[in-house]
Amino acid sequence: MAEDIKVIANNRAARHDFFIDDTYEAGIVLRGTEVKSLRQGRATIGDGYVYVDGGEAWAENLHIPEYSQGTWTNHAPRRKRKLLLHAHEIDELLHKTREKGFTIVPLRMYFLNGRAKLEIGIARGKKLHDKRQALREKQDKREAERAFGTQRRVNR
Repeated sequence: MAEDIKVIANNRAARHDFFIDDTYEAGIVLRGTEVKSLRQGRATIGDGYVYVDGGEAWAENLHIPEYSQGTWTNHAPRRKRKLLLHAHEIDELLHKTREKGFTIVPLRMYFLNGRAKLEIGIARGKKLHDKRQALREKQDKREAERAFGTQRRVNR
């Protein structure tokens, strides 16, 4: 069976602000109107964070706007949501975040074969000079590709 992935939201700032050491795929416990709102492609995960409490993983500050055709049964847009992970994965997250400088950040939200998933990463914060270095490398790579592309057109 081929995997059918439909990306809902990306957290591009997380990859800019953090070194991502390891990633996990977690299911999310959602209400009906949240799923309908996500199917419309409406979500923001940039402000979100993940923590472990009482042997369970929780995501907070993920913004899923209210469903437009919803009634009084609509959900709260920024409520905390339980993540579905294996017990050994939760233990790994807990041990890693107890180390100094590590945190858990949401990287992207997507549908995988019709089920909502959240990709989370164990991250270490970048210093300002690390961010500058990454930006410089990205610009150098882009310039090299541009130069290579113009050289190929000239040689034809």
